[in-house]
Amino acid sequence: MAQGPDGQGGGAGYSLADQLFNRGTLGVLAQEYSVLPGFAPDRFVATALPRFEGLGVHARLETIAEALAEQLASDFPEMADQVEAALPPPLDPSLRDDDFGRFIHAVPGVLAMRHGMDHPERALDLLHAATQRFSMEYAIRPFLNRWPDQVLARLDAWVEDPHYHVRRLVSEGTRPKLPWGMGISLDPLLPLRFLDALHGDETRFVTRSVANHLNDLSKIAPDAVLGRLEDWQAGARQDAKELDWMTRHALRTAVKRGEPRALALLGYRADLPVRAQLSLDPPSLPIGETLEIATEIEAPEGGAVMVDYRLRFHRPKGSAEKVFKLRSVRLKPGQRLRLVKRHRMKGDATTFRLHPGPHAVILQVNGRDVAEAAFDLREA
Repeated sequence: MAQGPDGQGGGAGYSLADQLFNRGTLGVLAQEYSVLPGFAPDRFVATALPRFEGLGVHARLETIAEALAEQLASDFPEMADQVEAALPPPLDPSLRDDDFGRFIHAVPGVLAMRHGMDHPERALDLLHAATQRFSMEYAIRPFLNRWPDQVLARLDAWVEDPHYHVRRLVSEGTRPKLPWGMGISLDPLLPLRFLDALHGDETRFVTRSVANHLNDLSKIAPDAVLGRLEDWQAGARQDAKELDWMTRHALRTAVKRGEPRALALLGYRADLPVRAQLSLDPPSLPIGETLEIATEIEAPEGGAVMVDYRLRFHRPKGSAEKVFKLRSVRLKPGQRLRLVKRHRMKGDATTFRLHPGPHAVILQVNGRDVAEAAFDLREA
């Protein structure tokens, strides 16, 4: 999707908004809508393009929807008919993953939200068609908040839809913590009935969404997530290898928290006896330099080990911690595992600023702290 002003590759400093929405992609949309009687493609492009300056992705989507609406019917049911008539062919329903469509086709969802809130049934029809071109998980959430009964009835039917993009919308649109999505007032346990149906899906695009949904839910109701995964394992409706992948993906946050039941479900004993050594080099370093973390681990009884480390960061008021993965492996009795990781203490990270002072590395095996070592960070 990295495109320049006419759909070609952009150079340095070229923004994501420029890559997604530019003269070339507007031209694609204009050509599609030119099937409508009286629609003027050049007028549409001339209206939308000058308004892009300084706008981000979502604001450009709004701008495009506004420019389209100027040439569409004001009556929403008629507008929806026009939008559906201009949609490109659906994405290939025989694929299993990595077929996201083009971001320019998110526009029908914006039109539904802006003009269709008083026409939920027709808007849901439009979203059903549009999500087969580009995912509508953001667009369905306002309708879920305002018209929960109507939307839930649709979702109950859509879990069996022949197009996997529609099935994915059921899971993705009801995620408790959808990134960048509007919050929803729905009971977070209610969509579990959808996930029960969808977890056996044959497409990774759907099962990844189910796993992400469960990971969201694990931050709210961890026992419910573990119970569902245990039920799914017993039910054996999904291929064992795929369900194992889904389980690991769904429990990634729970594993970082070291929750014993989650680790046990993945085959890791929280009480597995281990011996561990941990060393840091150098013991003091400036921000921006690299810390070498070396460890030796032995499990006298043998068994599966998941080795992580936590960095405890010094903060002006207290401290903060972050978990990093090292390795997962099965050790034989008495076997020693040596791991070395070079961790750059980046001072230019935009999401987590480092401060000089005492820090620490905590080694974690199967969710249990087994060793700790301190180091100091200095100003660069």
